[in-house]
Amino acid sequence: MTEEFDVQLPAYSRGFHLITESIKNEMGDLPKSGLVNIFIQHTSAALTINENYDPSVREDMAAISDNLVPENASFYTHTMEGSDDMPAHFKASIMGSSITIPIRNGQLALGTWQGIYLCEFRNRAGGRKLLISILS
Repeated sequence: MTEEFDVQLPAYSRGFHLITESIKNEMGDLPKSGLVNIFIQHTSAALTINENYDPSVREDMAAISDNLVPENASFYTHTMEGSDDMPAHFKASIMGSSITIPIRNGQLALGTWQGIYLCEFRNRAGGRKLLISILS
């Protein structure tokens, strides 16, 4: 059986944001076992799973991302939407548009230190839409 629904996240500033609790609250009760797939319907933001405890990890992730894919590279041709747009598209492709998490005993089977991140790569993004599918 599959249950599907949309989640509208508020606008976040550029960076890596822990959204695990927001996602859990939106999902409500989960089946005893199965899978949760979360897909972001945008090309300049991404989802990933990483460290949920120390906020400096998210700061370092943003710094590494910005250093790997800088703004204003002279070879960019897609520039009409701003200097952060083309790097945002590439970063979103690197990080990915979906994550899948097992469900065990009615809970997301995340590790002790794992959390769900929204990776926001635009300077002035709006809210982001997620599609969540629960497979049991």
